[in-house]
Amino acid sequence: MSSIVPGLRSPADRVGGLIYFGRMLDKIRLHRDGRLPEEYRSNLGVGFDERCVHFLKLSYRDLVDHLTEHRDATDDELLQWAFNNGRRPDDEEIEVWSEFMRKRGWKDEGSARLEERKAEGGFAERRDIETMFQYIDADEGRF
Repeated sequence: MSSIVPGLRSPADRVGGLIYFGRMLDKIRLHRDGRLPEEYRSNLGVGFDERCVHFLKLSYRDLVDHLTEHRDATDDELLQWAFNNGRRPDDEEIEVWSEFMRKRGWKDEGSARLEERKAEGGFAERRDIETMFQYIDADEGRF
């Protein structure tokens, strides 16, 4: 089991109504500052990060470069930049995206991977962990 990483929020937290975006920003910032634990580094720009930038029609590299160049930008400013340089989904698209991400691993093609991750993390018997977000929160000590 991992522990809570200072400065790394839950994947379920929202920025501008968009789920996961803030966690991705946190991972980029922590990595930039040399504070992202090693076990998180292999997932930078892939997995949920990749899904998020794809949804916004952005390049992960461009987001990293922009965040590095604008170190003091707020989450909301970065989201506006993403909307202006990728696409701005409407409220319904954001709702659908957020609900899809929030429920990933629950009775879908991600379920097998969730069960693997639970077993690897020592949570195989935890029936209350039904989604990847719940697994991440449990693994990091929030659930």
